Amino acid sequence: MTDASLVRRVLDGDKRAFTVLVDRHSPTCLRFAMRMLGNREDAEDALQESLIRAYRSLGSFDHRAAFRTWLLTILVNQCRTLGARRARRMRRVISDDVALGRATIESGAYALEMGHEIDRALEVLDDAHREAFLLKHVEQLEYDTMAEITGVGVSALKMRVKRACAKLQAALREVHDVQP
Repeated sequence: MTDASLVRRVLDGDKRAFTVLVDRHSPTCLRFAMRMLGNREDAEDALQESLIRAYRSLGSFDHRAAFRTWLLTILVNQCRTLGARRARRMRRVISDDVALGRATIESGAYALEMGHEIDRALEVLDDAHREAFLLKHVEQLEYDTMAEITGVGVSALKMRVKRACAKLQAALREVHDVQP
């Protein structure tokens, strides 16, 4: 069953059809929110609020658009709001570089540690660059779709992705003390 037909069923009173939409799109949305916000609790809050907003606004959904794109638009805005609130609460990040340097990696945990390094590197990006990078390289969206979701022009998004990649490469080089 397509997303559009499920939306029609929800609008006709079938609340279970919304559950199907949630089950279908929640994993992607949660992954994006976790990478965008940096922790599961905030990501789950953003996703929950986005799903509530989507349900309440389903009548304004344009059936010519993709439901996933529409839902991601709501989620991106929610992540921006939560991120801004969190930034006001936590004006600085404390890092214990000595403790991080002493940490050892077991051979079987290399991939997991690399994932953590990438997540830490993502934290050095400002919200706009992280958002663009995640939409392009994690969610694998086309620039036109990204522009529709974010309200930012394609050329600006391309530049954000390019700059995000450069910053991430520099951050990962620094972690591994590798020269370009």
